[in-house]
Amino acid sequence: MVMNVSKIRWTAVFVILSLLAVLVFGSGSSASATVNYGQEVASVANKYVGSPYKYGGTTPKGFDASGFTQFVYKNAATKMTIPRTSADQYKKGKSISRSQLQPGDLVFYATGTKGKVSFVAIYNKNGTFIGATSKGVKVVKMSDTYWKDRYIGAKRLIK
Repeated sequence: MVMNVSKIRWTAVFVILSLLAVLVFGSGSSASATVNYGQEVASVANKYVGSPYKYGGTTPKGFDASGFTQFVYKNAATKMTIPRTSADQYKKGKSISRSQLQPGDLVFYATGTKGKVSFVAIYNKNGTFIGATSKGVKVVKMSDTYWKDRYIGAKRLIK
């Protein structure tokens, strides 16, 4: 009988130590969540649809185009600081074609002088962007004649 109790104790100690080892060192499998930063940037941008337009605006109380993109990139998971103006934002990142657009990419337009960057927005999905237009932050179809005729290019800031 003494021998059986001893075996039971050692078995219990072994089981407890095994459970502790699993808790401390893990079970061997690792599940991890990954963040798609581009989609997350587009998601943050969508939260501000309906915010008003304000010349020189950089907050949800009122945005201009580049103030909006700068705010979104800084407040998304990217925590990126990008330049203040659309022309300076156009100097950053990797140029990409329309066919390569992914959520979170910046799209640029000439809304003033032909060929000169004066507007920036965040590519959303399905041929749309989210931007601070003169009518406030909106989701806009890139195929709309006004925007299609003024498109300059796109940049990817997120690797």
